[in-house]
Amino acid sequence: MIVIKGTSFDPYFNLASEEYMLKNTDDDVFMLWQNERSVIIGKNQNAWAEVNCAFVKENNIKVARRMTGGGAVFHDLGNVNFTFITGATDENKLNFKLFSDPIIAALEKMGIKAQIDGRNDLVADGFKISGNAECVAKNHLGKDRILHHGTLLFSADMSSLAGALNVSKIKLKSKGIKSVRSRVCNIASLETYNGPSDTEGFIEALFSEIAPEGKRSLTEDEISQINTLRNEKYATDEWIWGKSPAFDVKNEERFSFGTLCAEVKCEGGKISSLKLSGDFFGTADVSLVEEALADVPFEKESVKNKLEEISETLEKCISGATPEELSSLIVPENAE
Repeated sequence: MIVIKGTSFDPYFNLASEEYMLKNTDDDVFMLWQNERSVIIGKNQNAWAEVNCAFVKENNIKVARRMTGGGAVFHDLGNVNFTFITGATDENKLNFKLFSDPIIAALEKMGIKAQIDGRNDLVADGFKISGNAECVAKNHLGKDRILHHGTLLFSADMSSLAGALNVSKIKLKSKGIKSVRSRVCNIASLETYNGPSDTEGFIEALFSEIAPEGKRSLTEDEISQINTLRNEKYATDEWIWGKSPAFDVKNEERFSFGTLCAEVKCEGGKISSLKLSGDFFGTADVSLVEEALADVPFEKESVKNKLEEISETLEKCISGATPEELSSLIVPENAE
């Protein structure tokens, strides 16, 4: 078995590491790793529906998309992530119990009686302490490989967890898969926990129980190839935001120039269509503004920049409206 202890806290690098090891190994793999503060959404989720965008922007929390399904999770250095990679068979595909058993056994040695709850969670004392997800892909030899990974809440910042995963209050109709919120608790806070008090000690205890044969770091060649995958895929807006399913946003507000309603359809992280209506005045048809914003990224700064480019047209279509006002209506603060 290849046993890896992650040394990077960069979520984009760590997610790229998983894909690289999945597709470029033939041996079993076990990894433990941590991310700096970040929200990790499932492959099939709508980023805008899962992330409190205003909160993560204000608190410098990264947003990343993984290659497995499932719901959104919050990571920080108080959260320990585990990854199992092995050959795929009919017996182990979507067999969450098979991969959870070693984790459950290790936790039991530290006083925690965990059990599977529902499809992919681990709970202890009625609280969720772990979420799991997996996927299957072919490796470089054309063999089906399964990647199963999960979180272990050890001493995570619960206030940031709650704030980062708040669903937007805007009227957003998403075709993506929504996360189901559960009561969560840190392992270190459970009364029966008798393991190491620090995260590093907890990680070493997991290694000792699950993979006592020893561990290694990634090689320089592996790091180089993983960084390429990180930069070309996992750290790109196209992957993080552009992979979001299509969704609609509707927002209405009263301005000094009148009431204005924006109905936005988005696909691939960009505005696919826009409808503006209200009791405003103008000397030109508002469709000129609507058409100008087609294919612009669904983020306030991009919309504002485009409106500034066509400021004369904007004034003719919606007299008195500013690029700042209209961009804030089209991309509300908690949807950025």
